[in-house]
Amino acid sequence: MKSRINRRNMLVSSISVGFMVNSGFGVTPALSASGSHMSKLTAPKAKKIPLKIEQLGYTRIDNYNWMKDDRWQEVLRDPDLIKADVKDHLIIENAYSKDMLKPTEALQATLFEEMKGRIKEDDSSVPAADGDWEYYVRYNKGAQHPINARKPRGKDKISKEIIPFASIPTNEQILLDEDAAAKGTDYYSTGTTTHSPDHKLYGWSEDTQGSEVYKIYVKDMATGERLGTPVESATGDFVFSPDSQYLFWTFRDDNGRPSRIYRRPAKGGDDVLIYEEKDPGFFIGVGTLSSDKYIVISIGNQETSESWLIPASDPTKAPVCVEPRVTGVMYEVDHWDDRFVILTNADDAMDFKVMTSTASLPSKSTWQPWIAHRPGTYITGLGLYKGHMVRVERENANSRIVVTKKADLSEHTIAVNEEAFALGMGGSLEYDTTVMRYTYTSPTTPAQTYDYDMDSRQKSLRKTQVIPSGHNPADYIARRLYAKAPDGVEVPITVLIKKGVKLDGSAPMLLYGYGSYGIPMEPSFSIRNLSLVNRGWIYATAHIRGGSEKGRGWFMDGRKFKKKNTFTDFIACAEHLTANGYGSKGRIVAYGGSAGGLLMGAITNMRPDLWAGVIGAVPFVDVLNTMSDTTLPLTPPEWPEWGNPIEDKAAYDYIVSYSPYDNITAKAYPPVLATGGLSDPRVTYWEPMKWISALREHNTSDAPMLLKINMEAGHGGASGRFDFLKEIAFDYAFAIWAVDKGYLKA
Repeated sequence: MKSRINRRNMLVSSISVGFMVNSGFGVTPALSASGSHMSKLTAPKAKKIPLKIEQLGYTRIDNYNWMKDDRWQEVLRDPDLIKADVKDHLIIENAYSKDMLKPTEALQATLFEEMKGRIKEDDSSVPAADGDWEYYVRYNKGAQHPINARKPRGKDKISKEIIPFASIPTNEQILLDEDAAAKGTDYYSTGTTTHSPDHKLYGWSEDTQGSEVYKIYVKDMATGERLGTPVESATGDFVFSPDSQYLFWTFRDDNGRPSRIYRRPAKGGDDVLIYEEKDPGFFIGVGTLSSDKYIVISIGNQETSESWLIPASDPTKAPVCVEPRVTGVMYEVDHWDDRFVILTNADDAMDFKVMTSTASLPSKSTWQPWIAHRPGTYITGLGLYKGHMVRVERENANSRIVVTKKADLSEHTIAVNEEAFALGMGGSLEYDTTVMRYTYTSPTTPAQTYDYDMDSRQKSLRKTQVIPSGHNPADYIARRLYAKAPDGVEVPITVLIKKGVKLDGSAPMLLYGYGSYGIPMEPSFSIRNLSLVNRGWIYATAHIRGGSEKGRGWFMDGRKFKKKNTFTDFIACAEHLTANGYGSKGRIVAYGGSAGGLLMGAITNMRPDLWAGVIGAVPFVDVLNTMSDTTLPLTPPEWPEWGNPIEDKAAYDYIVSYSPYDNITAKAYPPVLATGGLSDPRVTYWEPMKWISALREHNTSDAPMLLKINMEAGHGGASGRFDFLKEIAFDYAFAIWAVDKGYLKA
């Protein structure tokens, strides 16, 4: 299937920080006259303006609600509109964090250079064939952003003179130079970038402030001329109709939610509303099915979905609903020439099953069973080709790819014999092909891209991720361990260490976790983590409930009224690791982002003694207030995940029992670093801002509470590949510094 539904996601990356102002209510950090770092700095002190909140018969006081800008919708579109007192306090917080970590500036620079040295700066993707062309992205050396390009299929003409040591075809056509487009902006990111099926038009969406409010542009590839006026207020998700005549796109409303699907002539013209979602609790998106016979509107949240189809032969026809939504039932529909293929959890198929339908409209009454539900084997996705189907399955935190031949429905599996690894289906731009692309990686092995002939079962290695500074997988060990949770469930842990590291508790450890939305933490290779591992650190990933590493039931057991399992699983992983010599209490840095930042806030409150430090990247920590504010972009769509504390007393009681911001008490906390982005629509800047202020107010230890807000970015941090690495280097320098300081050592 070619459509996907957007949702709040974790902060991840595959690669791809002074002046101070006295705001009148904060305290400017002190610097010595010589410029050396003083032994103790005065932390900013945020003013308190108590706000009384009454809800479902309860009353609570929020001292830091003033940090939320009442005009946040306008601020997302224009960050310069933020309240002056908030901006001034953020500047002071950034300056304090920078100065506290001033002794690590050389380390930060070293870490950055190490990570950068593992990137092939003039890298390029494996070209994807489509008709007479091959499409790819590549980077110029030193560039922050890529170039999107194409070349004639099978006619490679390589010039080494354009950029030394790079392979750039002389017959290349540049479609979009993102680095050039980013000039003059502090932030630049593209959403969808794609060509029309007839290869004559090229479209792209771009966000220039990190708020995820996109503009969509279309140009004529022959002349380079931009066509019509750009689409405004879009989500970044769009698709050309299979006949290349129309553009279908998703509107982002003033509350930051995708709420309507529009159609316009591909070369420019009036927008026509074709679908409007009235329920703010659902995400929507638009795409095409594999056979290119249908355009599909996908609607859903974490537990319910619905699809509407438009025939590609008549793209101006009104969409028709496949099967009306039923709470708790999810389905995705795709088209395989003479039949529809449906992936669904209907009829209690927790880990999903595959159905087929030969009806003209594949409503549920027409579904016929094909691949039965197998508990614990989670079917995570399907890919259809003219003669084959590919499905990806996950079991016990590892994946496999299964290929089915349409002619006789025979199956074979692509599998890997390692303890921990990740297989990813890369798909194809072409439907009528026997070649499928997939990727393989593990914590020790850089990514490998293969083309796989589904008929002959022959694979061709097209690319191995290059590590210019050098990497020998044999120097590292990846292991899969299992921790026993308080309820007896076994929780997988992936561990990466360098050979020779003693497992006697002396090595520092970074323990990473996420555990929400059913998103798994794949055991893949990271150029970033090596900077810790090469220093004798242990890098561990806890595959905790709330993800889907052990099936969709793993997700269901870590959400809503079972959310605390996520936190106790993570703590159990830390204790299991230390009991077996992987690090020790007080020498572990916990790290998580977005909903993983919720995890960080919870485990900091629950077991502050375990951690040398905690890093919450864009942390979702003000759960009760956020889930009680219906104007925020993700609140109604995420009630299935967290519960609705506005109407449901049980949900209120449960959320208030773990919400990090609401459970801060007087105790000795470890050092905490919270990061965020001023334009973030997913986890708004005031969440980490409030969290750090409250922690600082109640902390009884000497450990500092640090806040670092990127004033020119959103949820994903800096948009450039090198600027992003500088942010990671800052985080890792904090981790090393926190362990060295040992604030909570006995």
